[in-house]
Amino acid sequence: MIRSLLEDTAARACTYLEGLDSRPVAPEPAAVAALDALDGTLPEGATDPRAVLALLDRYASPATIAEAGPRFFGFVMGGALPVALAANWLASAWDQNTGLYNITPATARLEQTALRWLLELLELPRECAGAFVTGANVANFVGLAAARHAVLARVGWNVEADGLFGAPPITVVVGAEAHPTLVKSLGLLGLGRTRVTRVPVDAQGRLRVDALPAVSGPTIACLQVGNVNTGACDAVAAVRERVGRDVWIHVDGAFGLWARAAPSRKHLLHGIEAADSWATDAHKWLNVPYDSGLAFVREADALRAAMAITADYLPTASAWRNPSDYTPELSRRARGVDIWAVLRSLGRAGVGGMIERNCLQARRFAQGLSAAGFEVLNEVALNQVLVAFGDAQRTQRVIAALQAEGTCWCGVTVWQERTAMRISVCSWATTDADVERSIDAIQRVAAGTR
Repeated sequence: MIRSLLEDTAARACTYLEGLDSRPVAPEPAAVAALDALDGTLPEGATDPRAVLALLDRYASPATIAEAGPRFFGFVMGGALPVALAANWLASAWDQNTGLYNITPATARLEQTALRWLLELLELPRECAGAFVTGANVANFVGLAAARHAVLARVGWNVEADGLFGAPPITVVVGAEAHPTLVKSLGLLGLGRTRVTRVPVDAQGRLRVDALPAVSGPTIACLQVGNVNTGACDAVAAVRERVGRDVWIHVDGAFGLWARAAPSRKHLLHGIEAADSWATDAHKWLNVPYDSGLAFVREADALRAAMAITADYLPTASAWRNPSDYTPELSRRARGVDIWAVLRSLGRAGVGGMIERNCLQARRFAQGLSAAGFEVLNEVALNQVLVAFGDAQRTQRVIAALQAEGTCWCGVTVWQERTAMRISVCSWATTDADVERSIDAIQRVAAGTR
């Protein structure tokens, strides 16, 4: 029964993936409306598992947006490399709750190896501890939790034991274009979403080092590499020089951190190793399945102090690190297996080549659309392109028409008071031919939209 069901699943999944190139990127309205077939009252009795799978495939598959395909540019979302998808399936079959080494040695070891490889690939301090989490939102939370612990411990306050009531105040500095998930993480940690010092940014969204305020006492400075609109990167080394060693620097590198692996782009992240913690998404530019985020923290003891858990019934004594000592969860899937598989499959050169290719494709988008007479608003530093088609209303109409046309899918944004189409090139599956096909579609749709 299990073999038959899983073979049926694999066949359906292959058919779905093989059809992505020939279907509209967005689902047809009729397919979305047909999802009602999956609703209804809770069944009283059992349904054959194969019939359940057939229902899912018949109604849900056509109603998905083709994020796994080669022409989804709406958000910074990678597809799933075949080896990552296969490893994900195998890890799901293992069903390992990867919290304690003594219970799940295979997946705990794989994650330790993947972490070491990631530090080598991204050229981060080798002494860093790491956490495999759901995404950059939680990765930011983890890094900032370690920061909160460290800056308060330096002034004699144990925040995990005593909380924030009566604690010395922490100054938090962020750029004016910090990502909302970082701000959400500050709120979750009790540091406040609006109780921050916002620093002006330059014309590309980079934090202005010259505008940093003088700070004293416990302080966390939050920087970003990979502005979500422009791809621009804050000058981490210059900020470190300006604020000194006593300030904890946290870097939100949800997608931009991966540029460190690309030989022609890594200069944009010069000095990033001077930070204290870093957050990124593997389900973005490393192209593993959802969900997969990563936090790295230079001071392993600070991360462990913020996250560790113990109980009498847990076999925590081990010669190897217990993953649950570094993540918010005790129970979680073995996310690191997918990452290990990609790194083992592609190697340093393969990961770097994937990043380089997407950056070149983004430049081609900018070149082609600029040559067609449309306004490219940003310097294309990485994989993000902002395009305006006139005023805000016309730009929005062009985007809506393109999404309905189906060749590719790009989103809308408002950046520095300009409404723009945002093109994010982030998938291993995107070919140069996909880029040219998409440029042609954008030009054709824009020409027919007034």
